[in-house]
Amino acid sequence: MNIFEAVKQSVTTRQAAEHYGIRVNRNGMCVCPFHNDKNPSMKVDRRFHCFGCQADGDVIDFVARLYGITGREAALRLVQDFSIPYRNGRDVHKTPIIPRLRQEREKQRIKRKEQHCFKVLSDYYHLLCRWETDFAPQTAEEEWNPRFAESMQYKSYVGHLLDVMLSSDMEERTSLINRYEKELENLEQRMEAFSNGDRVNRNRSHSHSRSTSTLEY
Repeated sequence: MNIFEAVKQSVTTRQAAEHYGIRVNRNGMCVCPFHNDKNPSMKVDRRFHCFGCQADGDVIDFVARLYGITGREAALRLVQDFSIPYRNGRDVHKTPIIPRLRQEREKQRIKRKEQHCFKVLSDYYHLLCRWETDFAPQTAEEEWNPRFAESMQYKSYVGHLLDVMLSSDMEERTSLINRYEKELENLEQRMEAFSNGDRVNRNRSHSHSRSTSTLEY
């Protein structure tokens, strides 16, 4: 096991954040140290993600960014601060260069898919939160708007999927991505259509407001 694997298996981002003086609440949220955050917008568990500035990664990424150091320097700091044992790899059989490059490319591909999956789920979750407020019925007798109904049906589950992406291991995250890949693609297209439709409606409303103002004068 190399230093990076040893660190990531031994220390969670939450443990590191608390060790370095960042207060984390019971829900695993904290004020993001990477932007001018007023309220807790960063989720920390085994990994971390900020819903404000979109900073994202594992415990080594977190410490490297927190102190402005390289990933290896961050790993070494964590080894020292948390007394993590590891093999330095000098007596380990070296992987041939070509398979190693293929493995790195595959890891990068999986990482990109993870980031894209998390972004789509995060965007959808925030959209559902907005619909819950904007389209809430004003009376008990009022029929539910379809967007409000969708928020009530899916918001908690999407929040659960986000937690899985943040706190589970790579195998579980990869399984989730593969299971919902097609649905996420359709969801992304649907959200884009909603966004375009809302933009058109705002433009029409703005144009109507201008023409009304002109008539009044």
